[in-house]
Amino acid sequence: MSSIETTALQFFEACEAGKGWEVCKAFCADGATFSAQAEPLAEVRTLEQYAEWMKGLMQIMPDGRYEIRSFATDVQRGVVTAYAIFSGTHTGAGGPPPTGKSTRSDYVYAMAFEGPRIRHMTKIWNAGWAMKELGWT
Repeated sequence: MSSIETTALQFFEACEAGKGWEVCKAFCADGATFSAQAEPLAEVRTLEQYAEWMKGLMQIMPDGRYEIRSFATDVQRGVVTAYAIFSGTHTGAGGPPPTGKSTRSDYVYAMAFEGPRIRHMTKIWNAGWAMKELGWT
């Protein structure tokens, strides 16, 4: 496993577990950016904001978990991609009132590196599908 792949996996695991920026920042370049064409993330521009968003999501979906389906490294371009499926049920407090509904949602992280740290991440996710399953739309 290459060093960027190891870093990407450590970031992925910490972020998906809802550990927040305090843990995730060790894997990121200063000022690391974020993008997604997904409505719930429209205002999220940094990896710090995204890591904190995931921390909040795990509070309202305390059984949230992921299943990695593919993990690939493009060494020439300095990009690591992770394809996973997120599953969880909205039972926790802290957001909209719990619906008790569940989702099983596919997504991809594309993590671009600058040296040994993530400088940008794009999340590819059909948020509308997940939000509908959870009863949020």
